[in-house]
Amino acid sequence: MSANGTSEKILYLDPTLPLAERVQDLLSRLTLEEKLGQFIHPVKGIPRLGIPAYNFWSEGLHGVGRNGRATVFPQVIGMSATWNPELVKTIAAAIGDEGRAKFHETLRVKGETNLYQGLTFWSPNINIFRDPRWGRGQETWGEDPFLTGEMGTAFVCGLQGEHPKYLRAAACAKHFAVHSGPEKYRHSFNVRVSRHDLYASYLPAFKKLVTEAKVEAVMGAYNRVLDEPCCASPLLLQDILRGEWGFAGHVTSDCWALSDLHGAHHVTSGPVETAALALKTGCDISCGCTYDHLGAALEQGLISAADIDLALSRTLATRFKLGMFDPQEQVPYAATPMSVVGSKKHRNLAYRAALQSAVLLKNEGNTLPVGGQVRSIFVTGPAAASLDVLLGNYYGVNTQMTTLLEGIVGRLPEGIKLEYRPGCQWTQESLSPLNYAEMEAAASDLTIVCAGTSPLMEGEEGESILTAESGDRAQIELPLVQQNFIRNLSARGARIVLVLTGGSPIALGEIAEMVEAILFVWYPGQDGGRAVASLLFGDAVPSGKLTITFPQSTADLPPFEDYSLAGRTYRYTEKEPSFPFGFGLSYTRFEYGGIKIARAGVLAAGFQVEVTVKNTGEVAADEVVQLYLSALDTRLPAPLNQLIGFRRVSLKPGQSKTVRLAVEPEMLMQFDEDGRQILEPGKFRLTAGGCSPGARGVALGAAQPVTLEFEIP
Repeated sequence: MSANGTSEKILYLDPTLPLAERVQDLLSRLTLEEKLGQFIHPVKGIPRLGIPAYNFWSEGLHGVGRNGRATVFPQVIGMSATWNPELVKTIAAAIGDEGRAKFHETLRVKGETNLYQGLTFWSPNINIFRDPRWGRGQETWGEDPFLTGEMGTAFVCGLQGEHPKYLRAAACAKHFAVHSGPEKYRHSFNVRVSRHDLYASYLPAFKKLVTEAKVEAVMGAYNRVLDEPCCASPLLLQDILRGEWGFAGHVTSDCWALSDLHGAHHVTSGPVETAALALKTGCDISCGCTYDHLGAALEQGLISAADIDLALSRTLATRFKLGMFDPQEQVPYAATPMSVVGSKKHRNLAYRAALQSAVLLKNEGNTLPVGGQVRSIFVTGPAAASLDVLLGNYYGVNTQMTTLLEGIVGRLPEGIKLEYRPGCQWTQESLSPLNYAEMEAAASDLTIVCAGTSPLMEGEEGESILTAESGDRAQIELPLVQQNFIRNLSARGARIVLVLTGGSPIALGEIAEMVEAILFVWYPGQDGGRAVASLLFGDAVPSGKLTITFPQSTADLPPFEDYSLAGRTYRYTEKEPSFPFGFGLSYTRFEYGGIKIARAGVLAAGFQVEVTVKNTGEVAADEVVQLYLSALDTRLPAPLNQLIGFRRVSLKPGQSKTVRLAVEPEMLMQFDEDGRQILEPGKFRLTAGGCSPGARGVALGAAQPVTLEFEIP
């Protein structure tokens, strides 16, 4: 009741009012103490207003993470290898639905949510996978800015949903910006990067997610960029994010990153000054620390009450969009039932994603799929019976996880003898002088070696316990113990199919010549074993394509700490790779032809490109048509080749399809040394095919690409 005895209208509880009006009304009702309780990720409840505590920190990288039962989809680097944005959008919607169901069930049972039980998912990771030694590269969409933007946008749109008022869940683009290792230096590292590389490579995906996907949140990185800590960077947060791009959502720090401002970067004198600097620069909520000093910063005059209200208005707006202050019957996503969690539909979706993500790197003599002449199979290697390789990092768990061994056994036709022995460890030499696996392999018609890397060998700082590099890899070569094991099998005459798990490139060297087939399956999710078996036995056809270059060796890499793109990724390196970006074989063959510009007019205004692709083999299969642009006359530091379009198409034997791809004006522009986009006149080349341009892909079996040159006067 108001002072005159009339009923007061509580505006923030009225779903019909504009969002800004509701946020301001709620702000006006909070005491300073209540406001200050809303700035570290487990925000405090406000009992007198009936507002429960809420924890902003939840994970949904490739499934609801760290919160019990959930569908486990392939790790992100595997999902990127599908080159299928629509599939990624569907997966992200499934993650959002499972998060919704678990959130509301937790509220019903517990009355509030705890760590990892919310609807603000700190995903996707859209950093550029610039160096294959980075342990967290597995969380990314690969090395290409355009592909990362396309796939990341699909993920955000699926996770957040398409309702005009409510979010299914809130996505977060991380880690802003220029962040990709080394892990052991991430808390103190100062990235020196040119404005050209910043705008041409490290920022495009963030820009697309902010301006097109309307991502709800952005997470600042641990490191500094050009002397400014990312979580308190005027350049990144004010000039670019909110200035150039008009970002209206909220910014969160990475976890305990604000303590690095004074503890590692030494740009402030202590936590009070850090809290003030970060808040005024635009970091709205802190994960883990430091913002408990905002009250002191306010008392000392380092920040104002208006600064507090501005930051809080942004995080409250997200909670309003999630329907947290509205009657649940009015929030469509609130009715999501628990039956969706780990459902058969979602499991089949995980299986489909694992099928499309696997990349066939070699298939000598059509060894795969396994034919009827094979009467005995020997399965071996450290990945065969491992659950860890299904999961990657930032994962949930499920009661229906199928290892590679289980998948093969489940698909094995009766009449084929199968035996299994581990054979070797990931990195530790055998202590026994006798290894029965070598004899079993020699006596079998076909040996399937499941090897590669494990999340124990690559991941985040503090997580991967088989690496001394804080989660990174010092060398990208297959571990020596695994190399020697495969050499011994080969020396005894074993016919080997190599199934490689991993979240990053593995340099095989001469090992690639000792095996008949190589299938790279990433960290394939809960149904990875079933999917791999389907591919091995021909129930499905491999169609994945690499989204990161596989170098020949560690020696081919620039220094890890060097963030210049010179000599890195397919866009800027001239060194011949082991397996190139965009590469992946099939059980059929494809042929390209008929490339042409489909729409006449001023080329600089954008146009359509048509290219024909034909399945010339005997089995139905998917192909990923890729379009690359080269600026031939540029004076600027332009990429050698740059992906500007792609399309996954399904083709029956003998079938042709004409694929049309748009070339937007911005794609024709280059970045100058100041990061400005410029359209230079001159000659350009378009290349369409099933792999990035270069002789290596064709030599390995990719279809011959087709090219077209044109000129902009």
